[in-house]
Amino acid sequence: MKTLFISGNDTDVGKTHVGTALVARLIAQGHRCVARKPIETGCDETAQGLIPSDAEAYYHACQQQFPLAEICPLRYVPAISPERAIRLAGETIHVCELVDLCQPATAADYLIVEGAGGLYSPLCSDGLNADLAQALDAQVLLVIGDRLGCINQTLLCLEALQQRHLKPVAVILNQVQLDDTPSMDNFDDLTRRLSLPVIIFPHASAPQQSSDDALSAITYLLESSNYE
Repeated sequence: MKTLFISGNDTDVGKTHVGTALVARLIAQGHRCVARKPIETGCDETAQGLIPSDAEAYYHACQQQFPLAEICPLRYVPAISPERAIRLAGETIHVCELVDLCQPATAADYLIVEGAGGLYSPLCSDGLNADLAQALDAQVLLVIGDRLGCINQTLLCLEALQQRHLKPVAVILNQVQLDDTPSMDNFDDLTRRLSLPVIIFPHASAPQQSSDDALSAITYLLESSNYE
């Protein structure tokens, strides 16, 4: 089983947008794919309980094969860091518990785990997102919001991954906003500095073919990668 941890340079950079599209593509290709968003904050309060919107997107990407409770077992209302939400709830949750919650109940080719916030955002009582990625022995798909300031954040994230001996599969430059600064080209600036693949994930308004091309590039890297 290949384990991929989806992280980013910040919150709201499109991790779920990229992750769910990737899960749907892998399943369409015939792979057994399990998705996990083990902890989510900012959940909606409903008569049916707390609804985690990101995890719900993975639930549908997985074609509703797995219960939402398996995808996201830990849910909190405040839209704050998971570690703080846990603390305010008077609870303690350790990285090792998150690892257990991420394990598939059935055989899988891919385990896709999405964190919360950025790579170094506090995720639980004793760890950051990066700590969970390490504990899962996962490779990392680094989603970067394509906007001013992202080059510095990307390089810092990659340096952190290197220090922790975590292998990034690629940098996904997610176009979170329509280009309103024609002279800015973060893709060019990053590709000139990195030996790692940089893939543009197009804005939601872009033609479907652009997203398909990006997903094809990501799945090719995953399938050709020699990790288990």
